[in-house]
Amino acid sequence: LRGTGAVQMRARTGAMVETPSFYPYLTARQNLEYYRIQRGIPGRRVVDEVLEEVDLAGTGKKTFKNFSLGMKQRLGLAAALLGFPRLLILDEPTNHLDIKYQLELMDIVKSLDRTVISAIHDLNIAAMYCDRLYAVKGGEIVGCGRPQEVLTEDFIRRVYEVEAKVFSDESGQLHILYHPAHRL
Repeated sequence: LRGTGAVQMRARTGAMVETPSFYPYLTARQNLEYYRIQRGIPGRRVVDEVLEEVDLAGTGKKTFKNFSLGMKQRLGLAAALLGFPRLLILDEPTNHLDIKYQLELMDIVKSLDRTVISAIHDLNIAAMYCDRLYAVKGGEIVGCGRPQEVLTEDFIRRVYEVEAKVFSDESGQLHILYHPAHRL
């Protein structure tokens, strides 16, 4: 993308890679301040605001190298939020996280008043947090719609080549229970 429209679009878009990288001996605040300056984002308060938004405001002097993986992912999300973009693109934000941190991170993402496009391989997490799914196989979109429309037993069998039981609990939340091949 080139031109004025492209610059404006990039300013309204935040992105987070699967494994965010920061300076190991800097704190969360110092790392974000560095990226804020590099990206030409005015105002120092923005760093405090995004740290608060991802629940890292209280990390103090703790350096990035001493962060848990969940904290590192939240700092990656904070960097994506610098400049308050309307669109967030997240590449596997929950990958390699314990379930507690997966849920915490996705709760934060869901609470944001932004459009989010995210690659998520865990279909239960996708069913819990996504309003709309686009299933991709071989680089092609093979299904799209609300989780209840897309994540059917037949669809999972055809696209992911596994057997699964799909059901909703009493609250209407969709769940997927996979059947190991050795039990079929």
